[in-house]
Amino acid sequence: MLKASLLLAYININTPPLLPVSRKDLLILLTEITFCCPWKPLRLVGIVKPKTMTIIGIAGGTGSGKTSVVKKIVEALPPNYVTVIPQDSYYNDTTGLTDEERKAINFDHPDAFDWELLIEQINELKAGRAIEQPTYSYLISNRLPETIHVEPKPVIIVEGIMALVDKRLRDMMDLKIYVDCDADIRLLRNIQRDTIDRGRTVTMVMDRYIKVLKPMHEQFIEPTKRFANVIIPEGASNTPGIDIVCKYIERLCGVIE
Repeated sequence: MLKASLLLAYININTPPLLPVSRKDLLILLTEITFCCPWKPLRLVGIVKPKTMTIIGIAGGTGSGKTSVVKKIVEALPPNYVTVIPQDSYYNDTTGLTDEERKAINFDHPDAFDWELLIEQINELKAGRAIEQPTYSYLISNRLPETIHVEPKPVIIVEGIMALVDKRLRDMMDLKIYVDCDADIRLLRNIQRDTIDRGRTVTMVMDRYIKVLKPMHEQFIEPTKRFANVIIPEGASNTPGIDIVCKYIERLCGVIE
């Protein structure tokens, strides 16, 4: 009995395979073929199917360019192939707190996140079930009543400053990415974003950076770099690095152009 591993192989479609697989599976996957007799049709012996879902974690300091990297990855994969779960949507519900207590929240500390809900919803997506993703407003420092209906897709990207902090979440990931960026560039991006989107003044942003962002980054975010499979310096401007990552993800997901 002669065996050979082939990238593509012609299978006699009139001969039922030993495993119930589609023609698409046969055309795009590595298949081990057994040549039983030269005068008999080839029959499928085994097949490696693509993962039903690939989970990717993308972390990095605030203003490092994570969102831009996520956009590049989404654009590189087939349409409607990716669901992005922003960690910012999973800050704790602060309904029972006063306005002063809400304003005092340290959004750059792991305790600010509802890890249980995030992990629960990732597990739901992994199981093929849709979720109602919470929404959060920095203006009122609380969740909004509206939710976002999210359907499971072949690729789930969890993106956020602390996406790699929780071990339970890391253990669910097939690929862990850290987006690295110089501190001064991150500060400038924070000033631009927070003054426009979050109603803060430049003085407020600078004060928060010195008292909160910088020490929290050094204590909680920067150390997660050691958990990353891939580190992308300079964020979305690192075109070669992102191209390499996208090609790896395509292979990881079983996408063949």
